Amino acid sequence: MQESILIFFQNIGTPFLDSFANFASAVGEQTFVIAVILYILWNHDKNKGFSICSSMLFSVMSMGLLKAIVRAPRPFQVLSSIQGKRLATATGYSFPSGHTTTAASFYSAVARAFKRRPLSIFCAFMIALVGISRLYLGVHWPIDVFGGLVLGVAITMLAYNRLSALYEDKDKRYRFSLVVGVITFVLGLGMAILLNMNSVDQVAFSDLMKTLALSGGGYLGFALEVKKVNYSTEATMPKKIVRFAIGMVVVVAVMALKTIIPEAAYYIGSFVRYAFLGFWATGLFPLIGKRVLFADAQ
Repeated sequence: MQESILIFFQNIGTPFLDSFANFASAVGEQTFVIAVILYILWNHDKNKGFSICSSMLFSVMSMGLLKAIVRAPRPFQVLSSIQGKRLATATGYSFPSGHTTTAASFYSAVARAFKRRPLSIFCAFMIALVGISRLYLGVHWPIDVFGGLVLGVAITMLAYNRLSALYEDKDKRYRFSLVVGVITFVLGLGMAILLNMNSVDQVAFSDLMKTLALSGGGYLGFALEVKKVNYSTEATMPKKIVRFAIGMVVVVAVMALKTIIPEAAYYIGSFVRYAFLGFWATGLFPLIGKRVLFADAQ
C-alpha cells in the first residue's frame, strides 16, 4: 500500500509539480520557521513566541530521538522504482518525517496562539501540504508523514497551554529556561564530541545534536532575557522592520558559516553555530539592541 502511494506520486510528476513540492517542503524547514518565530518573538508577543518556539523544539527533539531509535531507511534507498528528489533535505533516517513534525508542531502552535478560524484552516492546509510534498519527493513513506503529523500536533496540544502559563511567572520561566538550557546544551555538546570522534551513528544523531544545540542556546538566552533584558515588543512598524532585518542578517550569517567549518571539526562547529544562533535570537540580540532597536524595558 505504501509503495503504491509513492509510485502514484512519482507517476504524476511534472516540472511544475516538482517546483511546487520544493516550495511546499521549504515552508516546513528551519529557515522559514525560525524567521516567523523570531518576528513574533521580537515584534509581536514574547509569550506567544516563547510558547510556539518551545512547543516546536520539544516536538523536533522527540522526533530526532525517534529517528535515532527506529533508524528506518528512506523509500528511495529501498525501492528502485522511487526516485528521491531534493535529497539535500533528506539527511537523517526516515521515521518520523522531520518536515512534517516541524510543520505540524509549528502551524498547530500558531493556530493555538492566535485562535482565528481562517488562520487555523490555513495552518491545517499548510501541515497537509508539507506532508504531501515529502511523499511526492519520494523521501518519506506515508507512515513517516502520519507519524510526524501525530507527534507534532500531539506535543503542541499537550504543551502549549502549560508553556504559556509558565511564561507569566518570571521565576518559574527563569528556572525552567535555565534547567532546560543547561541540560540540552550539555547533551548537545557531548553528542557533537562523539560525532566528531565517529563514535556514534552520524546519520542518526547529527540532526538531533543540532536541535539540542539550538535548544541549549535558545533557553539560556531566554534565561538571560528574564534576568537582564525584559525588552518590550512595542515599537513603530518601521522600527520593527529594521529590528527584524538586523536580527535576521546575523541569523543568516551564522547559518552560512557552515561553508567554512573545517571538515575535521564539522560537528563541533555545527554545535557552536546552532547554540550561538539560539542564544542570539532569544537573549543576546535583545540585550545588545535594547537601547536602540528595542523599546525601553517594561
